[in-house]
Amino acid sequence: MKKYCIVLLTTLFLLACPNKSLGQPHIISSDIELFWSAFDRVTATTDTVKQDRILQEEYISKGSPGLHAMMHVRNYTVQDYRNAINNYPKFWASIRDNTAKAKHLQTDLGEGVQKLKVVYPELRHAKIYFTVGAMRSNGTTLDSMVLIGSEFAMADKQTATSEFPEQMKGLRTFFDSEPIKDLVLLNVHEYVHTQQSPMIDNLLSQCLYEGVAEFVSVKAMGQPSAAPAIEYGKANEEKVKRAFERDMFVNGKTSQWLWSNQPNAFNTRDMGYFIGYAICERYYNASADKHKAIKHMIELDHTNDAEIEAFVDWTGFFSAPLGQLFTRYDASRPTVVSISPQVDSTSLVDPKLKRLTLTFSEPMNKERRGFDFGPLGEENALFVQQIIGFSEDGLQFTFEVDLKPGRTYQSLASNRFEAATGIPMKPYLIYFTTVN
Repeated sequence: MKKYCIVLLTTLFLLACPNKSLGQPHIISSDIELFWSAFDRVTATTDTVKQDRILQEEYISKGSPGLHAMMHVRNYTVQDYRNAINNYPKFWASIRDNTAKAKHLQTDLGEGVQKLKVVYPELRHAKIYFTVGAMRSNGTTLDSMVLIGSEFAMADKQTATSEFPEQMKGLRTFFDSEPIKDLVLLNVHEYVHTQQSPMIDNLLSQCLYEGVAEFVSVKAMGQPSAAPAIEYGKANEEKVKRAFERDMFVNGKTSQWLWSNQPNAFNTRDMGYFIGYAICERYYNASADKHKAIKHMIELDHTNDAEIEAFVDWTGFFSAPLGQLFTRYDASRPTVVSISPQVDSTSLVDPKLKRLTLTFSEPMNKERRGFDFGPLGEENALFVQQIIGFSEDGLQFTFEVDLKPGRTYQSLASNRFEAATGIPMKPYLIYFTTVN
């Protein structure tokens, strides 16, 4: 009987008291009020010096650590804010009322974070900051801070985009998806990022990083992803997968797959989210222990190439293991098959030489080219004096140089040279010495 009473009292105590391990997240929305107060003063004057001072003194200097973190991550300046305010008055008028709803979301956000902790009990505490940015992000993270760009994250179908330049027109589709309705899901997604290891500059790892956060947040919340890329990818998986297999080893392709409105073959932004999401979904569905699967996904070490490769290959998502895909990709790259006149590291060249011509293994994209320093650095760089250009068939590229006697020269024809098919060239080192 005594034991029963103790158990009953303990149960009643747990029901009556909030579970501190699942406690409400720390949500800060003070930056929104600061922004609109500064906004009203900024728009009351046309003096840009005064506008900058108001923004600095009334918004930035008084802002939260989250605002300062958002500015750091997205490289925002006072001038960025001033330009955004002056250039898009209809946009700001249309978003203002929505941003005021942030302070009413604490309960919903708290429930979302608690649901995340159910699927990932190791969840570490993070703070959620509702900031107002200068129109470059709807959400990101820094350390243990979730940083919400309220001007984008709280948009809806009524949010005005008529003032936006061409490169921002893609936001119309995003706003029409009414992101404010999925704000809790966005926060849970970003909360997952605060638990992950640092992301590295590698397209596959970047896509997996985002895919983990999207998949885990969807599982935690028990609702579909709000990202249009997920729906499109599921309906066109083979098409998307083939395109990614072609691009994943190519430097400079990130903006076509992530965090950009840059046009792509799918007319849907952020398709990299789908790649990462689909890999995670395969891993999760094939795992007997679902909690262990989520823990493994969140705790992947993105700096460990072998770990990432093993994780991806285990799912069998791509048409072949990553090692084989890279070998195929590398074999498909164009090369320089000759240089005219023929020179190499053993050559002694007449300093009166003015022109060099590269011949390629296949037709090249005439709009793409680039040279870098060689291993000896800038001191021994062979600088291009004048571009003659590509031959009509794209198989040759000619340029002029200005040589001095008794010098060793190097220049790397880089992978910015690109085949007509879009595949970057294998770099080619031009290396010779001139006679005295």
